[in-house]
Amino acid sequence: MDQKITTRIPRFSAAERITHWMAALCFLYTALTGLSMWSRKLFWIATIFGGGETVRALHPWGGLLFSAALGIMFLRWRKRMAVDADDIAWLKQSHKYATNVKEGLPEVGEFNGGQKMLFWMQTVFTLLLLVTGAVLWFPSEMPSALRLGAVLLHPLAAIGSIGGIIVHIYMGTAAVPGALRSMTRGYVSEEWAAAHHPKWLRQIPKS
Repeated sequence: MDQKITTRIPRFSAAERITHWMAALCFLYTALTGLSMWSRKLFWIATIFGGGETVRALHPWGGLLFSAALGIMFLRWRKRMAVDADDIAWLKQSHKYATNVKEGLPEVGEFNGGQKMLFWMQTVFTLLLLVTGAVLWFPSEMPSALRLGAVLLHPLAAIGSIGGIIVHIYMGTAAVPGALRSMTRGYVSEEWAAAHHPKWLRQIPKS
């Protein structure tokens, strides 16, 4: 019986995938340990990671490692994440994409408008978390106004960042089957690329 041969399209390099998963693991650790310190009802999470003292000591380091990984991703992807007119038009009709309606949506390049917005939002949230986290890490050396601002902004930025990642996980798994493969194996099928990123597929040099 004849088998259909699927062309593999390279999407992410090994270095990009390693950096992505390093950021993901560091984010997961930092988010969970942060939540355990944020609410007494969630303190049980701290017991999984060695208890309250261990969590308080290592949480900032997890945040630094996540920030470093995201910084590498920013340097590699910032130009590819530039928002253009098609992205703005796509975002205005993103509700169609969420319900698998593609009629009227602009053709998508390497990343769609939602992915680009998530990238820039996570960049801003991470900068806020990094700055406010530094203030909370060394509170005795900071003015009271900075400490108060950090206490208010740090959890707000964390909620925004966690919310964005939840959407990212959903879109990369349940909503768009096949997307996860690009970040585990580094390639997608030509059919998948044509369905979700047709403009990008046409821009790839033909061998």
